[in-house]
Amino acid sequence: MTDPRDFRVSDAEREHVVGLLQKAIGRGLITLDEFTERTDTALAARTRGELNAVLLDLPGMVHNEQVLAMPADRQELKATMSTVNRKGNWAVPRQLVVRNRMGSTDLDFREASIPHAVVDIELDVTAGSVKLVLPEGATVDADGVELAASNLKDKVGTGVNGRPHFVVHGHVRAGNVEIKKKARWFRHA
Repeated sequence: MTDPRDFRVSDAEREHVVGLLQKAIGRGLITLDEFTERTDTALAARTRGELNAVLLDLPGMVHNEQVLAMPADRQELKATMSTVNRKGNWAVPRQLVVRNRMGSTDLDFREASIPHAVVDIELDVTAGSVKLVLPEGATVDADGVELAASNLKDKVGTGVNGRPHFVVHGHVRAGNVEIKKKARWFRHA
């Protein structure tokens, strides 16, 4: 059986590690000379063992795939004159914070992995739009949303006994929020 440290690395993996080294220098973990030396080593690395050697003594710089697969307890989505979309099979955290400045955020929860009974969504929106598409059986409480020169269209209606239950709150200034359910379309053979 081959040791994973002996697997070959790609250019993309080398570039990722160089990016981590740039973060380390920005945090004061390594000096400019160490950065140069480690970058040269990373760019010349042929195996994962050689590549990971430049990160071993740097706390918080190790990539752990298993940790990334689990949904975080809290995640922040930011859109500044941009669009953020989540749809399909994505991991929903217990708390989502949507920071939207003149952008749009579209969150489709119909096929998402939602391990929590309650999902807390905090809105911080200025001149932007947020669309939430909830799965069948879900309920929502959007009474905590404070509007200023804004619109909130809740097509689901207030409820508390759904699984999952969404609690939407926060501030919307000169923006639009739409909460709805959409039937899935099935193709007939």
